[in-house]
Amino acid sequence: MNIVGSVAIYFVCWWMTLLAVLPIGVRTQGEEGEVVPGTVASAPVLPRIGRKILLTTILAFIPWSIGFAILEYDILSFSDFPYVP
Repeated sequence: MNIVGSVAIYFVCWWMTLLAVLPIGVRTQGEEGEVVPGTVASAPVLPRIGRKILLTTILAFIPWSIGFAILEYDILSFSDFPYVP
């Protein structure tokens, strides 16, 4: 796998992980009881985006490294699957 392919696959893994990590631990303004004028009650109070981006970067490395090992070291290939016409 070349570097461009590796980065592209890591980006897909990172993005999917980010979408899974974003709602973790979020408290809305409605839940806190302090809605700031001009915002909706479902707006997050403290989203902690930096912490979530760091967690996403670490967690996305796991599926990427598994996929990289499978593709780079030929652990599993299409010839391993039986062909049924």
